[in-house]
Amino acid sequence: MNIPSNLKYTKDHEWIRAEGNLAYIGITDYAQGELGDIVFIEIETKGETLNKEDVFGTIEAVKTVSDIFMPVTGTILEVNPDLENTPELVNKDPYNQGWLIKIEMKDSSQLKSLLNSDDYKKLINS
Repeated sequence: MNIPSNLKYTKDHEWIRAEGNLAYIGITDYAQGELGDIVFIEIETKGETLNKEDVFGTIEAVKTVSDIFMPVTGTILEVNPDLENTPELVNKDPYNQGWLIKIEMKDSSQLKSLLNSDDYKKLINS
């Protein structure tokens, strides 16, 4: 299982990659594996400012629908346009082509409260 060390993780299996005040958010390789084949992603929160742990959308897989949560407080600037026609990118490449949203973080110090790759590995292996 792929757990890149340059990302931060949540207990709900989202990842975040900060680039200055901006950040990309997606679901982890573990999460996409647990969900199975992803068939639809609904994110209707573009332009909204959401708090840490707020739901920003849902992912529909063949067997379930799951909420996706904000790892930090921020404004959603962009939703990955490729996912509308090819949601399976989240299964194939969850950390690159399968990113979900791009945000402007309101408080980057919230990143400190998230899990690093070693802590995330412990979480999913417990």
